[in-house]
Amino acid sequence: MTLEHLPSAAPSLARLIQELNKLPGIGPKSAQRLAYFIIRLSDEEAQDLAEAINAVKQTIMFCSVCQNLTDVSPCPICANDRRNREQICVVEEPMDVLALERTHCYRGLYHVLHGVLSPLNGVGPDQIKLRELFARLRDGHIREVVIATNPTLEGEATAMYISRHLAGTDVKVTHLARGLPVGGSLEYTDELTLSRAFQGRQEVE
Repeated sequence: MTLEHLPSAAPSLARLIQELNKLPGIGPKSAQRLAYFIIRLSDEEAQDLAEAINAVKQTIMFCSVCQNLTDVSPCPICANDRRNREQICVVEEPMDVLALERTHCYRGLYHVLHGVLSPLNGVGPDQIKLRELFARLRDGHIREVVIATNPTLEGEATAMYISRHLAGTDVKVTHLARGLPVGGSLEYTDELTLSRAFQGRQEVE
């Protein structure tokens, strides 16, 4: 959507709709509804929204350990001495950490890749946080890597790449049980299914 496609809208409103349309999952009509919702906010509510967006951009960073999004580094999970520091669960995106934490079935550490291998889209090992993952494994403290990539072709290819890289090491590599729907996403999987997938994880051979 461009400003030219909104001739009847005031320039400031047209720009807001255009920017909202850039958000993932927000089509032109949804962008218009959000824009008109924002217009109806009180001045205080609109200011709170703007300040929240600015605060996120100014304070959110990658955790120096797990690469998750955080406003302190290391993040609260990595800094928690009660977590099992011999386990690392590898996920694709920060939202996956939130999904797994809701299950309360995993008490180890995490590593966020921020993507998956996708040669067709030009995404190789250097474009995601694989180098940082392998660096964490060199200290010899990790006993198990739980691969929790999504059950997609790219997710499976990434899982295979990690398991092959760790072949011949003392690190046990496991994969979530395939109770998860093929082509699905951890972010949208219910807690019970995720919990059972975790409990039924299998060693990668």
